[in-house]
Amino acid sequence: MTAQNQDTPKIAVSALHKRFGKNQVLAGIDLEARRGKSLAIIGGSGSGKSVTLKCILGLIKPDSGSIKIDGRETTGLSGTAREAILAKIGMLFQGAALFDSMTVWENVAFGLMQAHGVPSKPAREKALAAMAKVGLEADLADINPAELSGGMQKRVGLARAIAPEPEILFFDEPTTGLDPIMAGIINELIIERVQELGATAVTITHDMKSARRIADTIAMIYQGRIIWCGPAGDIDHCGNPHVEQFIKAKSEGPIALDVLRA
Repeated sequence: MTAQNQDTPKIAVSALHKRFGKNQVLAGIDLEARRGKSLAIIGGSGSGKSVTLKCILGLIKPDSGSIKIDGRETTGLSGTAREAILAKIGMLFQGAALFDSMTVWENVAFGLMQAHGVPSKPAREKALAAMAKVGLEADLADINPAELSGGMQKRVGLARAIAPEPEILFFDEPTTGLDPIMAGIINELIIERVQELGATAVTITHDMKSARRIADTIAMIYQGRIIWCGPAGDIDHCGNPHVEQFIKAKSEGPIALDVLRA
C-alpha cells in the first residue's frame, strides 16, 4: 500500500443531504473515518445518525453528496459493485437482528455463506471460532437465539459481524437495552475485536460512557450536520454548548431552546 493510499480515509462522507418529505434529516454531513481507527457518532433521537449509517451502507439513497470507501465513490453503485463494497463490512444491529428460524451458528455464519459463498462445514468452523472470540461456548451453537439473554444475543450479533473478518465494522447502538455490566463487556469485546482485525469502526450511539470507551474520535450530529468532531478525550472540554448539554444530559441549554422554538 502506498503512502498516498494510507492517507486516504477508509470512509469519506461529504455534503450529504437527505430529505423525507418536508423533513430535512441530513443537511450537509461531512465526516471521515480513518483507517484502523474507531469513530463514534453521537446525537439525539432523530438527529440523523441512523440515516447517515444507512446511506453509507447503501440502504438509503442520499439526495446529494458523496460517500467514498477506500477513495471510491459508492453512491451510484449497484449489483456486483455494491456487493463488493458490502463484502468489506460487518454490522452489529441495535437489536442483534437474529433470525429465529436459524440456530446460533447459522446466524453467525449467515454472511459467510450468503455473501462470501463459504460452504456449510467450513462456515460452521469459522462461526464457532468467531463465537469463541466473543465468549460464547460451542455448546450454544445448535440452540435457538430466543433461548439466549439479550446480552448473549448481542454477542451472537457481534460474532456474526466479525466472522468474515471485515475491513469495516458498523455498530448500531451496541449497548442499548443492556445492564451496565453487560454493556461494559460488549464495549471491551468491541475494542478487542476491532484491534485484532485492524478494522475501521463506526459506532452510532447515545451512550456517552460507551462512546468514550470505544472511540478514538467522536462526532456529534445536530440538525442534520456535524457540529463537532475531535479526539474522544477532548469532548468534555470542547467548548460547544450543544455538545456539552448533550453529554451532560442537561435539560436546559441550546438544544432545549431549539426544541421549544420548533
